[in-house]
Amino acid sequence: MFQTMYGAILGDIVGSPYEFDQGDKTKDFPMFSPNSHYTDDTVMTIAVAEALMNAGRDADLNRIRREVISSMHRWGNAYPRAGYGSSFRYWLYCKSPNPYNSYGNGSAMRVSAAGWLYDSIERTREVAVATADVTHNHPEGIKGAEAVASVIFLARTGCSKADIKQYVLRNFGYDLSRSIDEIRPGYHHVESCQQTIPEAITAFLEGTSFEDVMRTAVSLGGDCDTLTDIACAMAEAFYGVPDSLRAEMRHRIELDMLEVLNRFDSLLG
Repeated sequence: MFQTMYGAILGDIVGSPYEFDQGDKTKDFPMFSPNSHYTDDTVMTIAVAEALMNAGRDADLNRIRREVISSMHRWGNAYPRAGYGSSFRYWLYCKSPNPYNSYGNGSAMRVSAAGWLYDSIERTREVAVATADVTHNHPEGIKGAEAVASVIFLARTGCSKADIKQYVLRNFGYDLSRSIDEIRPGYHHVESCQQTIPEAITAFLEGTSFEDVMRTAVSLGGDCDTLTDIACAMAEAFYGVPDSLRAEMRHRIELDMLEVLNRFDSLLG
């Protein structure tokens, strides 16, 4: 059963103990531990989802940007110790925040709701851009969000992995030529879209199930919570999320986050 946005949040929680290259670059690790917790990735995924619902599916892009700014401010200040980067933390405290030309992977880790809400890939892509450019207005920051939302849309609408890969290559130009085994040895903690999105997409493409995608992403190391968040957001759209993992995730987030998830699921029926 597909449970929208559960994948991204699960990836964040499962990847969190291994952030900053703290894992052993293996797929054989405990799925949950006392150190498995949500981070800023989950908080901002929830914030963007709420913003898009508040704006409405047919809202113009400026309305969407206003709602995203308002929602990210509200959620960020409600959970100020979730692990934000310094530039985003400063943005959260500004009364009149402006984008700061970031190409960090934060634009991509929070975008999953845009991949589920709209009926065309064109609309999905333009909304993804609007959720990104309020902070990450560097071309790479925008491209990262747009690519992730596109993969989610294509996966949930029945496209094969081969077709998804070709779409990414044609439209975003990421290098997907390396296998996970080729990436893993030299991969390290990096927070740019350029060095997170291709790796996350490759983990999704190589994985054979939702759990296998998750374990593959964690095995790369690096910015593990965010990379796994992104890979699992794609995997959910392709495979769905096992009920046992969904239940475990719901025990590890806050009640106000659950309310947004429930509202999102209800909206999509």
